[in-house]
Amino acid sequence: MTSFWDERYQTEAYVFGEQPNAFLASQADLVRRHKRALAVADGEGRNGVWLAEQGLEVVSIDASAVGLDKARRLAARRHVVIETVLADLAAFEWPEAAFDLVVAIFIQFAGPPLRDSIFRGIKRTLKPGGSLILEGYRPEQLAFGTGGPRQAGNLYTRAMLEEAFADMQIVHLHEHDSAVSEGSGHAGMSALIDLVARKPQ
Repeated sequence: MTSFWDERYQTEAYVFGEQPNAFLASQADLVRRHKRALAVADGEGRNGVWLAEQGLEVVSIDASAVGLDKARRLAARRHVVIETVLADLAAFEWPEAAFDLVVAIFIQFAGPPLRDSIFRGIKRTLKPGGSLILEGYRPEQLAFGTGGPRQAGNLYTRAMLEEAFADMQIVHLHEHDSAVSEGSGHAGMSALIDLVARKPQ
């Protein structure tokens, strides 16, 4: 899996663009209420760098050294600093109560067992009162074919997210079909689901 992403990111262009995910950017007011963020599977850093531009201390984690190198270069061009961590999320030791914001945008390389482990890790690493911002593709995305995994089991449904985060306060959960323009990797009409959830105090 690591070699796949290293090869995919081995280009001067940013595969998913240099601008933040649109749903994440729409949550700017919420983001700015937080201090320390973890950007999960942040790839080439577009979301982590944007978080740093909002004034947060950011840790950007990914399994691709090539992606993280591009993330550091993007941060330097934008005059912000992010900490990058090279790690396989299947073996990552999620630090307890270390972040007050976790951002997980299109992390759907993970099949159900790994996804469940990542979701548990996210909840572990959030401080009480901390927020999760997540966006992913719904199963209907397979018909659009404009990005994301081809494995139906990797995609998100409302019921699955409600169950996965039943122990958190779901602040926002919205299914929609929207045009996405995020580099060559995500382009065109897409079946999306957005989640904001808060860990209880």
